[in-house]
Amino acid sequence: MEFEAEWKKMLQGERYDAVHPEFIRRLVETRDIVWEFNSIRPSDIEAQRKLLRGVLGHLGENVTINQPFRFDYGCNIFIGDNTVFNFNMTILDEARVTFGKNVFIGPNCSIYTACHPLDTKERNKGVEWAEPVTIGDNVWIGGSVTILPGVKIGEGCVIGAGSVVAKSIPAHSLAVGNPCRVIRENLNGHE
Repeated sequence: MEFEAEWKKMLQGERYDAVHPEFIRRLVETRDIVWEFNSIRPSDIEAQRKLLRGVLGHLGENVTINQPFRFDYGCNIFIGDNTVFNFNMTILDEARVTFGKNVFIGPNCSIYTACHPLDTKERNKGVEWAEPVTIGDNVWIGGSVTILPGVKIGEGCVIGAGSVVAKSIPAHSLAVGNPCRVIRENLNGHE
C-alpha cells in the first residue's frame, strides 16, 4: 500500500520518495528489459515491437526505434503512429511522456521528467517530483536535443539540433538554441 501511494504521488507531480525499495526494484527490472531490447538483432523488428508493447504505455503502428534506446519505467511512455526515434534516445519517464503521430527524433536526444530539489538535504534523502512532457503531431526534433521536465512542444514544430528545450514551444514554430527560443512562427502557413 505504501508504495502505491508513492507511485501515485510521482504520477501526480507531487514530491515522493524516489529511493523507496520498490522504485529501485522496478528500475533494475526495467534495465533488464532495456538491455534485452538493445540486444535484439536490428533486423528482428517483430521481436523488438513485441517486447516494447509489453512494457510501454502505448506503442503505435509503424514506429521505428533505433537501438540503443533507454528509459526508466517504460509504462509512462506513449508513442503515436509513424514515429521514428534515431540512435541513443533516452527517456526518464517518471511522469508521462507522450508523442503524437509522425514525430521524428534525431540521434542522441534526451527527455527528462524527473526533478530534484535544490536543497542538498532534501536531495540526499531521495526526494523527487516529476513533470510530464508532451510532443504534438508532426514534430521534428533535431539531433542532440534535450527536453526538460514540464515542456509541451506543439503540433508541427521543428526543434533545431543541439537545443535545450526548457519552456514550452507553441505549435507550428521553428525553435533553436540553448535555451531554446522560437525564431520563426507560422510554419507551413499555419496560424
